[in-house]
Amino acid sequence: MSESNDLRFIVNPGGALTGRLRVPGDKSISHRSIMLGSLAEGETTVTGFLEGDDSLATLSAFRAMGVQIEGPDAGRVRIQGVGLHGLKAPAAALYLGNSGTSMRLLSGLLAGQAFATTLTGDASLSGRPMKRVVAPLTKMGACIDATKNGTAPLLIHGNSTLSGIDYDMPVASAQVKSSLLLAGLYASGRTCVSEPAPTRDHTERMLTGMAYPVERTGNRVCIAGGGRLRGIAIDVPADISSAAFFLVGASIAPGSELLLEHVGMNPTRTGVIDILQRMGADICVMNGRDVGGEPVADLRVKFAELRGIDIPPEFVPLAIDEFPVIFVAAACARGKTVLTGAEELRVKESDRIQVMADGLQSLGINAQATADGMIIEGGPIGAGHVDSHGDHRIAMAFSMAALRAVGDIEINNCANVNTSFPGFVEQAARAGLCINTR
Repeated sequence: MSESNDLRFIVNPGGALTGRLRVPGDKSISHRSIMLGSLAEGETTVTGFLEGDDSLATLSAFRAMGVQIEGPDAGRVRIQGVGLHGLKAPAAALYLGNSGTSMRLLSGLLAGQAFATTLTGDASLSGRPMKRVVAPLTKMGACIDATKNGTAPLLIHGNSTLSGIDYDMPVASAQVKSSLLLAGLYASGRTCVSEPAPTRDHTERMLTGMAYPVERTGNRVCIAGGGRLRGIAIDVPADISSAAFFLVGASIAPGSELLLEHVGMNPTRTGVIDILQRMGADICVMNGRDVGGEPVADLRVKFAELRGIDIPPEFVPLAIDEFPVIFVAAACARGKTVLTGAEELRVKESDRIQVMADGLQSLGINAQATADGMIIEGGPIGAGHVDSHGDHRIAMAFSMAALRAVGDIEINNCANVNTSFPGFVEQAARAGLCINTR
């Protein structure tokens, strides 16, 4: 696929999704496998690693800090861990592309190092809020400089003496939680984070798998500094965030029946399934099993008539990355769908509330953006042009909308799909989506 910023998807109307497929590995787990594998003692081997731009940015950053990493080769990576205090100062700023996960988690991890580091990113990442991690890290004793707007580039001075804190997160965020826990590896005393709603817990699970003690009580997680990480084998499951596009596509396209294999079913990530099933989706969870501390299953999905719902607020943090394609499902449902409590969507790779509302309206759907969500009246989807604003999840969501459109949908600025789903066009086409690039 071209890396040009003006890469376009042209998706012809109609079709059905059939067969079986395995989407790429989970991005969140892929990031953490590189980070924690690098800080472990001994070798960490990874299979199913996502070879997308975001996780490759994390991999490149640790290579720049002296970690020996072989691969990726067909999803296989071998990391020779250097221990918690074995990283070396990079020769230049660490460029993290479009990856907010890399920047926020590395901010905590690097706050405890003995050297200074500068973190930079592309234009989109450079506009995303970083005060949410800088502020609590500063309370721990970190010294981090950001722009006057609290955005990247971030200069992390290092040589800081960190102390554990007890932090109540004002907004549920796995990235903030993980950043503080990674800083806590280097802090004196205990670092505790309380979250207002459950968020993905991949960091805690992987720390535990690497023999680092983690204490979890209700909505509070704590670690103490001064421990050691042990290298392990990690099998990365298929990313439920990537599977979500096919769950919705098969649900809205008559004649569809699709089997999605080896999908990660971490309970902090399955909100998209719960929401779609409440809308009437025919999704069957099969062959559940545990792989390296993470629950995995196969998902069979068939076409079903969807109905609009009021999305329960407790599902919002469990499906925060999947709402662009959930909005497409709502556009194809009978009646009205209402989302509230999702203001976090406005500070993702794009303002996902406004960009999705604009795109749906351009296709003839009554979609009204609100301060913290969206109100969507289901109806016929027209042909038209949509600008993804360089947001990978919006580009893929509107691709699935074409399954119910009356004419072609052309989507601009799609190059960033490669950040999370390399090979999306080819895999979607094999499943039955009539998609081409230009």
